[in-house]
Amino acid sequence: MDLFTQGGFQELLAQTGLIDFMSQYSLSWLLWLVVALLVTGIIAGLLAGLLGVGGGIVIVPVLYHLFTLLGVDPEVRMHVAVGTSLATIIPTSIISARAHYKRGSLDKQLLQHLIPSVIAGVIIGAVVSHWLSGDALTTVFAVIAFLVAVNMGLRKESPQLSNGLPGTFGCSVIGGSIGGLSTLMGIGGGTLSVPILSAFKIPMHVAVGTGAALGVVISLPGAFGFLINGLGVDNRPPFTFGYINLAGLALIVPMTMLCVPYGAKLAHSVDARRLRQLFALFLFLTALRMIYSLMF
Repeated sequence: MDLFTQGGFQELLAQTGLIDFMSQYSLSWLLWLVVALLVTGIIAGLLAGLLGVGGGIVIVPVLYHLFTLLGVDPEVRMHVAVGTSLATIIPTSIISARAHYKRGSLDKQLLQHLIPSVIAGVIIGAVVSHWLSGDALTTVFAVIAFLVAVNMGLRKESPQLSNGLPGTFGCSVIGGSIGGLSTLMGIGGGTLSVPILSAFKIPMHVAVGTGAALGVVISLPGAFGFLINGLGVDNRPPFTFGYINLAGLALIVPMTMLCVPYGAKLAHSVDARRLRQLFALFLFLTALRMIYSLMF
């Protein structure tokens, strides 16, 4: 195939599925889709800096519903949403972690205790995701997000389990759970690590900064796992490599990278209680959306 001829270029576009995709929708609808993805990136970036959640808590449900509107096969819809979300979290989490580190809210010693077990959990989560259906992945996301939101939203203060993290075995269980479940949900880790670390009397801002750093640890191997799992799978959206949609990645990432520093700056001007309430609100709304999609 000669890419430097008109016929060769058209053949390349046909192989990617872009021509068939473009022919199904009007120009105004496609422009709306682009705007929706850009806005998703803005919100995800602000949340990543503000709450240390890596933005996945917004990206996954938005991509899921967009893929539903596009008529993407339900068997791969959630997998592509999760895989794409994990890929977008990589640069976002790096920027967010650096921003929190500069402000002194990233605990290196705490990270050293958690990283090995978090990586192990990510690997397990990536392997398990290969065997789960789209509905199963959606259920995992919705149920965990709902439980975390209720726990944080109904309590004036986070439940205190102990003064500091438990021993080696306890840290392994905590890190493995954060890594595994975050991978299945397509989130950066802050969604689970922030409330868990707060329960062990880790200061809220430190928990947020540490959660942002864990997003890097989770997103890199997690995205690679979903990329491998999706190779050769049928009925994926156009421009999808493995389970990572490159079009969504290209539109969301620039906006998240632009907005993360503003979110991190805002986090240090909001008190801990208000930060926790905002975190719970976003989780609760996200969970409701996903539960609704399962029921109807």
